[in-house]
Amino acid sequence: MTVLDINEIKKILPHRYPMLLVDRILELEPLKRAVGIKNITANEMQFLGHFPNEPIMPGVLLIEAMAQVGGVAMLYPEENRGKIAVFGKIDNVRFRRQVVPGDQVVTTAEVVKIRGNMGVIHCEGKVDGSVACECDCTFAIMDPKEA
Repeated sequence: MTVLDINEIKKILPHRYPMLLVDRILELEPLKRAVGIKNITANEMQFLGHFPNEPIMPGVLLIEAMAQVGGVAMLYPEENRGKIAVFGKIDNVRFRRQVVPGDQVVTTAEVVKIRGNMGVIHCEGKVDGSVACECDCTFAIMDPKEA
């Protein structure tokens, strides 16, 4: 299994602070599967307003973090380097528990289907072994100038 640190992730994903939401890739099978982590910390910008007295990780950022783990699986192969993965749609979203500062989200992203430059990835994010969020992300792999 391939393991990637933040510097290696930054060579694959175009995202940067504050939108780079993957801290480490623990397992990687390119074009098939990836397992990554996002550490949730109290000093992240979204907690200034969501919600200051009871911080909860916004659902859209959880989905984005999970999709980025899938993006690493898709963009890791040399032929996809320098490209971006953009959302086409998001289906079957379920939020099962709140994610708060101090949590670590472990996302498993499984490639369900690839057809040409389009694909579907099933993502499941867990905190302490319990599912916090899951979804199916449809995406397209594109050159940045096409997006």
